[in-house]
Amino acid sequence: MNNFTFENKTTVFFGKGSVAESLPALLGGYGKNVLLAYGGGSIKNNGVYDEVTGILEAAGKNVTEFSGIMSNPTYAKVQEGAALALENDVDLILAVGGGSVSDCCKAVSAQAKLDEDLWELENVKHGAPGGLIPLVTIVTVFGTGSEMNAGAVITNEELKVKGPLWGAQADAAFLDPAYTMSVPFVQVISGAFDTLSHAMETYFDTCAQNLSDDINLALMGSVVRNIRTLLDDPQNYEARSELAWASAMAENGILKIGKLTGFECHMMEHQLGAYTNCNHGAGLAVIHPHLYRHIYEGNVERFARFAREVWGASDADDNAAALAGIDALAAFIKEIGLPTTFAELGIPADTDLRAVADSTVILPGVPKQLDADEIYQILVECK
Repeated sequence: MNNFTFENKTTVFFGKGSVAESLPALLGGYGKNVLLAYGGGSIKNNGVYDEVTGILEAAGKNVTEFSGIMSNPTYAKVQEGAALALENDVDLILAVGGGSVSDCCKAVSAQAKLDEDLWELENVKHGAPGGLIPLVTIVTVFGTGSEMNAGAVITNEELKVKGPLWGAQADAAFLDPAYTMSVPFVQVISGAFDTLSHAMETYFDTCAQNLSDDINLALMGSVVRNIRTLLDDPQNYEARSELAWASAMAENGILKIGKLTGFECHMMEHQLGAYTNCNHGAGLAVIHPHLYRHIYEGNVERFARFAREVWGASDADDNAAALAGIDALAAFIKEIGLPTTFAELGIPADTDLRAVADSTVILPGVPKQLDADEIYQILVECK
């Protein structure tokens, strides 16, 4: 196992009613001015908004609303939120929604404390933000695992780049699976596949098998099993609970201990999203099987174990088992109703995939090192 240092600062309040039970006391540890951040307004239709604003009012907080955070949050939206936070002397950001809301607010927390441009600081000067506005998240859509780390995926529309920024990690995260009951089912499934993607991207690297992999294989099996449970019983609370915690577990660092990881599918989808604004989980679903057919030979044994333990492949030969696992993944994507081609995803046929490939970040952790030409070939196969 590789050397590592591990810490996770986020306190998790998990389960039905956790917001009403624990948020009032938690708010007492922060100042009076709160930036309440959310997306398109669905929280006003499902009762979450009324619940949260009622708690804030009872706590005597001054609330500034920061709404309209989009599914692929833009750098312009980050700047809008930072200006609001600065103008209203915000003491706490309360992010209510999915990973996009959380990601945007992490970057807002950093930009609001800077006298310079956050993107330039981190991506050009390779510096790090200093002060951060504290952040608490209330998760209503699970999948990204954003609630337990400091990374934020932001789209810089001017540069046509979708990539990471670093800001606040939430002091606390509220994970109430009941909040997902009113979320469109396709969004629940897409988010759950994003969790599976995070686990796969962490598992498929060049390191020796270790304890992190043992935990990861169990998590992937759980995600597959519970997605199938939801297909038969969409309102199943226990399955939603398992998927909610799997989402956090996949990105809170535990699965990555001692690993190099290989998030090349995410890098490809991020740039595809920068050019097309496509759904993240659906984009990953299209790319994964094609990518894996290109790289599996770099670590056949690891792919074979994945096939046997997650998908039940019975092939004695590792190469045959590895291919069977990739085929099983592709069949599962179709089974759960996610797209299998860019055409099904709604990607325009004239999208400049060459530009997408040429701007994709290439990571060293994948079993086979790719270049821009092979990434382009994979993207073309996805059409």
